[in-house]
Amino acid sequence: MRNKVTIVGSGNVGATAAHWMASKELADVVLIDIIEGVPQGKALDLLEAMPIEKKDSHVIGTQDYADTANSDIVVITAGVPRKPGMSRDDLLNINHKIMKDVVEKVVHHSPNCILIIVSNPLDAMAQAAYKLSGFSRNRVIGMAGVLDSARFRTFIAQELKVSVENVTAFVLGGHGDTMVPLPRYSTVAGIPITELMDESTLGRLVQRTRDGGAEIVKYLKTGSAYYAPSAAVTEMAEAILKDKKKILPCAAYLEGEYGLQGLFVGVPCKLGARGIEQIVEIKLTPEEKTALDKSAGAVKELVSVIGV
Repeated sequence: MRNKVTIVGSGNVGATAAHWMASKELADVVLIDIIEGVPQGKALDLLEAMPIEKKDSHVIGTQDYADTANSDIVVITAGVPRKPGMSRDDLLNINHKIMKDVVEKVVHHSPNCILIIVSNPLDAMAQAAYKLSGFSRNRVIGMAGVLDSARFRTFIAQELKVSVENVTAFVLGGHGDTMVPLPRYSTVAGIPITELMDESTLGRLVQRTRDGGAEIVKYLKTGSAYYAPSAAVTEMAEAILKDKKKILPCAAYLEGEYGLQGLFVGVPCKLGARGIEQIVEIKLTPEEKTALDKSAGAVKELVSVIGV
């Protein structure tokens, strides 16, 4: 039985995630979108690349959720970006409405799937999907920490002129301005980066990580990041489909871990065949805990707007 992954939304993030997954032969991929022709065209183009890549992944595009039936993983990227003049609450309410429609259809056709949420605002949309799906908390995961820590790793490797393979980095908290990069737990070949650079350099890299998405938007002007976000989704999907038991920072629904209750917040998670198989609790300094609580507070504000 082949693995099957559905990606809801065939924009840049969704289509590029389909590309990564098909080229790694992780699964057969279904791209679904409300815009007629776009998922079909992108899927066919990608399918025609498979002979060149020497991969037997099947890729289809559709508007019909029946084609997504019995997916192992459903990645939700659907949603609208914030437009000029649109308040944060407007964006939240529009994307919550989209999430409601999507989750209802996904659950109907793939009741045993694992959901990976990419839609923004990430933590609030993951919370909405969790409540709407009725799934257990291990089966609803937000993609944020893998992306944020990849950005942090990139900047550390550039700063120290070392291979990115040597760099591990930790980022906790909500996906946004209040995220909590943890230099104390970030290393180069096992050496804490606090031993390799001074405090002001660390502070600069932490801030650049927080601003990572905005920096790309500033360059692109009419779009946002998609290569790294879609690669992050693919790493999570691979850990689940191959039952790797890989520890990755993900947005997870906390029930007392880190002293937080009833909220999606970015924490280290062990991903395997059942989705989130363990939430790893690490010791935080009082300053780190304060920063994490502040980040959780920002998520709480968002979820209160949509009442989830």
